[in-house]
Amino acid sequence: MLRVTIAPEEDRLNAQIAFAIEIDKLKRIIRRNHLIDGSRRENTAEHSWYVGTLAMVLGEHAPPGTDLQRVAAMLLVHDLVEIDAGDTFIYDPVEVAAQAGAERAAADRIFGLLPAEQGMELRALWDEFEERKTPEAKFAKALDRFAPILANHHTEGGTWPLFKVRAAQVREKVRIIEEGSPTLGRYALELVELSVARGHLAE
Repeated sequence: MLRVTIAPEEDRLNAQIAFAIEIDKLKRIIRRNHLIDGSRRENTAEHSWYVGTLAMVLGEHAPPGTDLQRVAAMLLVHDLVEIDAGDTFIYDPVEVAAQAGAERAAADRIFGLLPAEQGMELRALWDEFEERKTPEAKFAKALDRFAPILANHHTEGGTWPLFKVRAAQVREKVRIIEEGSPTLGRYALELVELSVARGHLAE
C-alpha cells in the first residue's frame, strides 16, 4: 500500500531541502586566502570543511573536556552567513566594523529557512561561536584563525604582502588562537616569526 506523507512532514522536508539548496551557495564565496599549494583562492565552503576536520585532527590540543563534536558542528555553520554578508577580511577595519550587523541579518534569514527547532539549534551554534565564551567556541575560533596563518606561511606570505599586513596585526590574531589552545597559539606564533625571518611578513 502506498504511504502518503502527511502535510506537516512534507512542509518540514520542504523547509530542510530549501535550506540545503541555499547553503550550496557557500561554494561560490571566494576568500582572500589561497590553497596551501598556491594554485587558487579557496572558497568558504572549503574553509568550513577544512577547519571542521581540523577540530577532529587537532582536538587533543583543546582544553580537557572540550566537546569536539560541538566544535566541528560550530565550524560547519559558522560561515554560512557569508552567503549574504560575503567574506570579511579580518585586517580591514572598515569591513570588520560593518560585519556584525550584516552577519546577524544573514543568520536570521538563513537559519530561519529551517523548521523552527532546527533553525534555533544551528543559530545557537552560530551565536556561541560569535560570542566566544565557551571552551568549544574558543577552540573553534582558534582553528578558524589558525588555518589562514598556516596557509599564508606555506604560500610565501600569501595575502600578507598582497594587502600590506604587518606582523603586529597577525600576532594580535594569534592571541585569539592562544585563548582556545595554548599549544596551537605557540605554534602559530612560531610560524609568524619564521615568516618574518624569511621576508614573507613585514615587521
